[in-house]
Amino acid sequence: MKHYFIVAVILTLAFTSCQNVQKQTVTSDIEFNIQLTDAEKANGVLTEEMMWKFGRVSNPKLSPDGKQILYTVSYYELATNKSRTSLFVVPADGGDAKMALNLAGSQFNQVWISSTEYAFISTHNGATQAYKTTLSGGSVKAITSIDGGIESFKISPDGNSILYAAEVKIGKDFSDTNPDLPLVNAKGYDDLNARHWNHWNDVSYSHIFVAPLSQLPVTKGTDIMENEAWDAPMSPYFDSDEIAWSSDSKSIAYSCKKIMGKDFAVSTNSDIYLYNMNSGETENLTSDNLGFDKYPSFSPDGNYMVWQSMETPGYEADKERLFIMNLNTKKPVYLTEHWDQNVGGFAWDSDSEKLFFISGINATSQIYSINIKTLEIEQYTKGHHDYTSVEVNGDLIVGSKMKHSMATEIFAVSRSTYDEKQLTFTNKPIYDNIEMGKSEERWITTSDGKKMLVWVIYPPKFDPNKKYPTLLYCQGGPQSTVSQFFSFRWNFQIMAAHDYIIVAPNRRGVPSFGAEWNAQISGDYSGQNIQDYLTAIDQIKKEPFVDQTKLGCVGASYGGYSVFYLAGHHEKRFKTFISHCGMYNLESFYGSTEETFFPNHDLGGPFWDKNNKIAQRSYANSPHKFVEKWDTPILIIHGGKDYRIAYTESLQAFTAARLRGLDSRFLLFPEETHFVLKPQNAVLWQREFFGWLDKYLK
Repeated sequence: MKHYFIVAVILTLAFTSCQNVQKQTVTSDIEFNIQLTDAEKANGVLTEEMMWKFGRVSNPKLSPDGKQILYTVSYYELATNKSRTSLFVVPADGGDAKMALNLAGSQFNQVWISSTEYAFISTHNGATQAYKTTLSGGSVKAITSIDGGIESFKISPDGNSILYAAEVKIGKDFSDTNPDLPLVNAKGYDDLNARHWNHWNDVSYSHIFVAPLSQLPVTKGTDIMENEAWDAPMSPYFDSDEIAWSSDSKSIAYSCKKIMGKDFAVSTNSDIYLYNMNSGETENLTSDNLGFDKYPSFSPDGNYMVWQSMETPGYEADKERLFIMNLNTKKPVYLTEHWDQNVGGFAWDSDSEKLFFISGINATSQIYSINIKTLEIEQYTKGHHDYTSVEVNGDLIVGSKMKHSMATEIFAVSRSTYDEKQLTFTNKPIYDNIEMGKSEERWITTSDGKKMLVWVIYPPKFDPNKKYPTLLYCQGGPQSTVSQFFSFRWNFQIMAAHDYIIVAPNRRGVPSFGAEWNAQISGDYSGQNIQDYLTAIDQIKKEPFVDQTKLGCVGASYGGYSVFYLAGHHEKRFKTFISHCGMYNLESFYGSTEETFFPNHDLGGPFWDKNNKIAQRSYANSPHKFVEKWDTPILIIHGGKDYRIAYTESLQAFTAARLRGLDSRFLLFPEETHFVLKPQNAVLWQREFFGWLDKYLK
């Protein structure tokens, strides 16, 4: 389960080389400092506070001549809960990374105009607008001056037009219909989709606008979705990659879910729409497919459009298929029909014959290409890591890469030799002073004779002669890979730094092991994947370095459900549990979640459908049905603004635990969502997390 957000703070920084800098000078009362204290250096391992000193690298963009890379780095200040995102530039062949420009506020959403000029969004004047400047540091010129600001933008390939996403109001709210009640605070709904992820829906929508660049700044554009009551880019991520200019600058393709009310709640049916700049007409290119269609991308020669597609209606974690359409015939072709892996993150080769993309395999994410004519697939990277983006120019591939022991950095890969080269070293001052734990791949035989990949992460100062308390990590999603991610929330290294062994199984129901493995969990929440968890911990606990008397079980979202379920079925294996934002009572979850298609597919349908055997089996195995077997201390955590899984799920579980006399604690973050994102809340989360574990396992 993902969430898109931007946090901006108005201040001024002056950076030196990103690789070598240890302290950034600021000209306000806010200071971003990645230099470790003497105590942190002496400790030598990752800590909760240190996590907020990391610079968070994202969105590398390769210049048209392939010589420079623009990217963003976000820094946070723990003392104030504030952040800033800045633009950096690094040579594509290696060298010092430098701040691209020094403006107050945050800068992001950068795009190249030419090899010497680029555009970006900035908050330096208090509103989010697009600007442009040169790589050599020329003056900054405003591209837009839109009332209310913009959310994202893209400049047409011919440089003559701009599209931007901005919020519009469609319809009336209570303040409009009741002008004599100016302080009214209420919302009314006559259909479903009352709320989505982290907000209550109102009469505001994200729309795409287009305007000529003949006179700057642009103050008003044409709404290509005029009077349409839906979002593009789509909620909740509002991802600008869901919008694309055609190569001839005459059309705009965008993803949109143009259905409302109950249909919106029970369906995943989004489509790719093509807006004609000359006629003003919009055409649905993917109406035949009833699942997700998104991320359109045009070939450089203008002949083709590719996109990501899911086939099964209502299945949000279906196979991510690659489709292509000849724009002359408008006939869709399924390119990866005979390849059992997902695709995403597209980048075209200059000859329009190869398409590069990211795909998961065996709990890692790698860079691939496909020849659109021969369908030959080539893999360019291998190893224990996750590539999360790809850009191509000639022999050069540039991508974002992370692994369990490294937050995201930018790497270059040679197409001809497959050699990798690290280009950015943003957090080197931290890594130079701490030790990371070893991450080891294990293949374990499951109860039904399958092979399952399990990551085992060791404490940084691991001593094979010691016995360590050990944690079973239960993944959320449920269809989310336990990959080589470096998370700033559920981070394996910080767990290991607290002297725990972590057992992280890629149980049934996660991608990168084929569609069958991924799909098996739907309708079988309490079945084989639960056995996979138990098999993993039972196998690893046999190791001489594991203290079998000190096992814990932790997880969030579907992982939180797993914790609640295992609490009633673990047969004395675990000494304590921690559940974050978990599903406890599947019937109340069904009635309170907003994307109804999710439980319809994963649980089999509504709980009142007595003739549906799959649904009835799911609800019969709801964790709350087994609370009489709970016998183990449990910490339960939730965000008050989590609307995918309402906080009342955790409150019910806590109430049951206390009434049963169990040592238990309920930790609520009223302003957080499905994720705890504010720095001080996140540190408190970690302190409570490890305080609870240490109480029972050490």
